[in-house]
Amino acid sequence: MLERLNQELKRRTQVVRIFPNAASCLRLMRALAVEPHEGWLEATRYLNMEHLKEHKKQALRVLGEAA
Repeated sequence: MLERLNQELKRRTQVVRIFPNAASCLRLMRALAVEPHEGWLEATRYLNMEHLKEHKKQALRVLGEAA
C-alpha cells in the first residue's frame, strides 16, 4: 500500500513538474495521503466488534452473578 501511495505521489508531482512553493507541494501530498486514510476509516470491517462487546457484557454478568 505504501508503494502504491509513493507511485501516485511521483506520478502526480511529475504532472505538475514545478511547484510555486513548498506549501503547494505539501498540500498535494496531504490530499493524496488523506484519500487512503478515509478509505480505511470507511472500509467494510471483517470483524464485527458488536458481537465482541455483547460477549463481554454477558461474561461480566455471569461473573457478577457468581460473586
